[in-house]
Amino acid sequence: MLIDSHVNLHAPQFDEDRDAVIARARAAGVGLMVEISDRLTTFEATHALAMAHDDIWCTVGVHPHEAKDAADLTAQTLIDLAARPRVVGIGECGLDFHYDLSPRDIQATVFRQHIAAARETGLPLVVHTREADAVMGTILAEEHAVGPFKLLMHCYTSGQELADLAVKLGAWFSVSGIATFKTAEAVRAVIRTLPADRIIVETDCPYLAPMPHRGRRNEPAYVGHVLEKLADIRGWSAEEADRRTTAFRVRWTHEHARRAGGGDSGLRIVRRRAAW
Repeated sequence: MLIDSHVNLHAPQFDEDRDAVIARARAAGVGLMVEISDRLTTFEATHALAMAHDDIWCTVGVHPHEAKDAADLTAQTLIDLAARPRVVGIGECGLDFHYDLSPRDIQATVFRQHIAAARETGLPLVVHTREADAVMGTILAEEHAVGPFKLLMHCYTSGQELADLAVKLGAWFSVSGIATFKTAEAVRAVIRTLPADRIIVETDCPYLAPMPHRGRRNEPAYVGHVLEKLADIRGWSAEEADRRTTAFRVRWTHEHARRAGGGDSGLRIVRRRAAW
């Protein structure tokens, strides 16, 4: 079963054919998608997608590009929204010093609120980091010293030093279509060093379409191309790549239902041996 750990199906690029995109994903063997929140003003649309489809789950959070519009965000707001059914993560959040669409100090402040929410809820933090390795490393280390939290380094394209720190903190890493680009050898070099049992795949659709679809709108049906490239990078068979990246399993549990307020049963994404 393919899992796309990062989709943006609420994005306007899908307004004309969203149902068809979801149908194509299923036809391509995608059995689970995580719909990512990038701002609270669109969270209702994100959450509605998760509520409408058995194979879609969602997160709650504010992308660093949008941090300027959420400067007063509190961890409690995120915690309250994360209590809804089918919310399985905190984010996308983090630091983006490439575009600097929000002031860097506000990005950092908003990011720390997400970390506090992840720590309190026990849900994984979905981290965006671009050209911010030093500051990201400092914040992750400082906050982890306050108290541990689960984290996923989404679409990881940063350097080896930050990757090594994140590994020490127990992070998972998600590989995107960037790994298929001819110019991305530095990204592939880092991927080769990551723990084999802590790598998953994503599309980040509608962005970053993998080869051979680069330049087109991305969609979850293309996540298999990312998985194939990951297998090539790591020297894995197709079967091993599938087994390792689907270490996240969907399991009905009363515990999650009680936490999420979802009735007698709910969904939880777990590792084979321990909760994510």
